[in-house]
Amino acid sequence: MADVPAAFPQQARRRGGLLDLAQATEVDLRLFGMVVALLAIVVGFGVATGGRYLEPANLVTLSVQTAAVAIIATGMVLVIVSRNIDLSVGSIVGVVAMSYALLMTDILPGVLGLGHPLMWVVALALGLGIGGFIGGVQGFIIAYVGVPSFIVTLGGLLILRGLVWVLSSGASVAGLDPTFQLLGGGPTGSIGGPASWTVGIGICIGIVTLIAYNRRQRRKFGFPLRPMWAEILITGIGCAVTLGLVYIANSYLWPAPLANRYAEAHGIPIPEGGLRIESGIPWPLVAVLVVTVVMSFIATRRRFGRSVFAIGGNPEAAELAGINTRWTIMKTFILMGVLCGLSAAIASARLNGATLDVGVGYELYVIAAAVIGGTSFAGGIGTIPGAVLGALVMQSLAYGLSFIGLSSPIQNIAAGIVLILAVGFDSYNRRRAS
Repeated sequence: MADVPAAFPQQARRRGGLLDLAQATEVDLRLFGMVVALLAIVVGFGVATGGRYLEPANLVTLSVQTAAVAIIATGMVLVIVSRNIDLSVGSIVGVVAMSYALLMTDILPGVLGLGHPLMWVVALALGLGIGGFIGGVQGFIIAYVGVPSFIVTLGGLLILRGLVWVLSSGASVAGLDPTFQLLGGGPTGSIGGPASWTVGIGICIGIVTLIAYNRRQRRKFGFPLRPMWAEILITGIGCAVTLGLVYIANSYLWPAPLANRYAEAHGIPIPEGGLRIESGIPWPLVAVLVVTVVMSFIATRRRFGRSVFAIGGNPEAAELAGINTRWTIMKTFILMGVLCGLSAAIASARLNGATLDVGVGYELYVIAAAVIGGTSFAGGIGTIPGAVLGALVMQSLAYGLSFIGLSSPIQNIAAGIVLILAVGFDSYNRRRAS
């Protein structure tokens, strides 16, 4: 027994400083590895492009392109956690995007009147309802009829992609409501500089409050406390990253012609050197932040979320515990359909319409984002923030490859390789744990 205290410091020294730091701060090593991978991708493409990849305009564009995939990835986490899969998400996005376009160009103007101020609200509500309905139909067949989710959603992929063509008669549809177009981002589709700083400061306050609340709860129930230096380090890094991202978003200025037109329309004198208007955080990124918070709350704090994880861990035990497994699974697909409807709003708003290929390939990136973020195909394991981070990793890679001139097929090859590596890593970890 006398040898134990002497041996323990040597063991601690062998673990190394980084591992000790991770243990003290309780950082998820997989998520930390993803952050490192993301930084390596961003810095690598920044060097390869002579810094052009790191320009604020390109980083903001990257975040907007990530938004549509990240929103769906949060729903895919719950679907995969429940031991199911949804291969139809891209086709649902295509159908709902085409529905938005048809509603605002052909249907609602005749019902509400051309240029009605609530047209975009009605269209958005109907689009989310269409997405939820499609998800509900698929969820019913999976949960109550008993057809495997792989087959149902694969059939849905084919049926819904054909329906996009039927709805539009094979043609693109353009001309959305101007307010609806703001959901697509861009200089005017952002919340502006002052509002962005307000959001950033609010997030920092939220980080401090959450850290303090968790520490208070640990002390209340007698759980081990993290060292105070670790709490301060996590808070400082979180706030620094948040304010740094806000600074980057505000560094993206309105193009000079657009800013000058805005100044002329509002009677603002144009200073020498032009009017500088900060774009700030794009609305799609605001949507991602809201969806991430709401979905994390649902997954970790609500009975529905706990039921999904229980079903994924052991379906038989969950049913014996009184969980309505069929209704819970159906709800996950309804929720997925609603999220696809929101993603379709962002995608169609960016295009000011809908084309036949909206949402094509989303399935690959959404599933890859969830798996890279730590969601296990074995069920019962997954995190919402991890899926969002996984979407950012995937999109950063695709955006960087396109930025240096590589074609879409090469991007798909890279995405496929990353997906296989992520699933392989997950399988390795499960075998090692068992």
